[in-house]
Order: sequence, then C-alpha cells, then structure tokens
Amino acid sequence: MATDIAEEIKNLDATLTGIETVLDLDGLRRRADELEREAADPELWSDQERAQSVTRRLSGVRGDLARVGGLRRRLDDLVTALDLGDEDLLAEASADLAPLGREIAALEVRTLLSGEYDERDAIVQLSAGAGGVDAADWTAMLLRMYLRWAERNGYTTEVFDTSEAEEAGLKSATFHVKAPYAYGTLRSEHGVHRLVRISPFDNQSRRQTSFAGIEITPVVDQSDDVDIDDKDLRIDIFRSSGPGGQGVNTTDSAVRITHLPTNIVVTCQNERSQLQNKAAAMIVLKGKLLERRRAEEAAEKQRLTGGPQDASFGSQIRSYVLHPYQMVKDLRTGHETGNTSAVLDGDIDDFIDAEIRWRRQADRD
Repeated sequence: MATDIAEEIKNLDATLTGIETVLDLDGLRRRADELEREAADPELWSDQERAQSVTRRLSGVRGDLARVGGLRRRLDDLVTALDLGDEDLLAEASADLAPLGREIAALEVRTLLSGEYDERDAIVQLSAGAGGVDAADWTAMLLRMYLRWAERNGYTTEVFDTSEAEEAGLKSATFHVKAPYAYGTLRSEHGVHRLVRISPFDNQSRRQTSFAGIEITPVVDQSDDVDIDDKDLRIDIFRSSGPGGQGVNTTDSAVRITHLPTNIVVTCQNERSQLQNKAAAMIVLKGKLLERRRAEEAAEKQRLTGGPQDASFGSQIRSYVLHPYQMVKDLRTGHETGNTSAVLDGDIDDFIDAEIRWRRQADRD
C-alpha cells in the first residue's frame, strides 16, 4: 500500500508544482500587496464601482494563495505520514488522497483560463427558445440552476432583469456573476440547452422537447475603452412587470436600451430606481459590445454573442433528458451523468471543467 501511496503522492506533487509555476505565487503575493495598498487608500470609496472591483480582485488573489497553500500543506502532511511509516497514518493518508486529487485537478483547470477576458465577472443572459410554455419553464429552471451553482461556489450574483411568460416560466433573464474568472469559467456554457421530459403543461402527459439559449459576456473594465455615443442609443422607460414589490411595479423605472448601430437590445427592471436600472443595462450593453469586438478582432467564424441564437433542434450544446431515462450529456465533451436532479440543483462543476479542458485542447489544435 505504501508504494502505491508514494506513487500517487509523487504524481500529485508534480501536478501541484506545475500549478504553482503557472500561477506564479511570488507574482500573486506582489499583486496582493499592491491591491492591499490600493484598498487602504481613503479616497478609494469615493468611486464605489472601482472600490468594489479592487476588493473583489483582492479577495480573489488572497483566495488563490490560500487555496494553493492549503493544498501544499495537505500534500506535505501526506509525505510526512509516508516517511513515518505508521499504519494508522498511512490509512488516513490513503483516505485523503482521492479528495486531495480532485481538488488539485479542479485547481489545475483554473490555470487553463488564460483568455483575454477570462478573469472578468460574467453577464449571463437566458432566453426561451422553441417549445412554447415548456421552453419558458425550462428557462426558469436554468436560471435557478445557475444561481444555485453560484451559491454553491460562494459567488455573489445580481439579477438585472426577468421577463415573465404569460402562462408560466420566463421569456428571458439576465444576471451578473461577481467572481474572479467567472467569465472564463462560464463562457463555454454559451449556446443552446435542450430539455426532454413529460410536459407538466400537457393534459395528455406527452413528452415535450424544449430549448433555451444562453449568452455569456464579460463585464467591461475601465481600461477597455468601450465608448458609446449617446446618439447611438434609444432609451425607453416603462413600468416594471412581475415580482419585485410595490415600489418596483408601480413606477416607470424599467429601462430598455437599444444600441442602434448593432441593434443590440438590453433591458433591466429589477431595481427600484430608473438610474439603477439604466446603469445595470449599460453594464450588460458594454459587455455585449466588448464580446462583439473580441470576436471581430479574432476573426472568429461564428455568430457573434450579441446576435440571436437559433434555440431549436440541431443547435444544442447540451441535452437534459428526464424521460424516458435520466441523463444530462454535453454534446461537445461527451461528459454525462444520470444524476439529473443534482445537475438541475447547480451541481455542474464537472461539466464546466470538462468544457474548459475541451476548449483549451481545441485552441491548441
């Protein structure tokens, strides 16, 4: 047993050493010092947006250092147990190898996020596709899935807009994931997601296939220089609908912004203040324009994120089957699971990790 444990520890040590090299721990420590000095500036909080950005980045850097340090200490403890040769310690070491290996593998995936905007926050927009009321219900289910995923990972989210469908579910929803590398982590979720189930809205209990489209865009940073001419915007103010309290629903506070040159339309209605809704809508619009520019500069041969998705048969990236069997399968990576209830409750990290590895390999090819 000791020989097998020694070999596994050797492999984990090699992987963790590679991670430490890629992350550049000395550079991370210097970055933490810089951000701490910036956070200590008494003038920082005069600019709330900048202050929140600094504190989020500092929290992320500190988290990375703590995570790597914790894994290294646990690995060193295993080496010590192996050197002592105590059977009880070896048994404990053997029990910790599997979870430690999973955590190191998850951190290794993070090191693969090296795209231009991967370290940014993410804006996620969901839209009901083909499938009628089932598609609207599916969109609401996906919103819950992603919000639960963020909650599981300790990420802060802010819902900017939800547009309710007439009978049930949502026509669309937009929310902000506030976490380091949220965009890089989620960007392969962009695409069409397909649900197959017995429709709860069909009085004959027939099987129904429905679709929802997901768009992922990065949040714009002050250094991005995304200039928008006011003359290129059409801003419509209207009364909010759906849940949100009396103050939200009885005032003309909802904002719809149309960017005329690109015909990109964004809406925000979940805040009480018209100014807050406008600010949130501008965050989404700038993110869409930034992603559009990134796609154009890279000359990518794909539909731009700001455009409509063909949320129907033949275009899905992942299928969620609840009947006649239980399975969620990603059609690009081949990753699948029969535990559909866990996935719909936000347990999608394995799918996301597989996507990141798949995307990195595709970029190399």
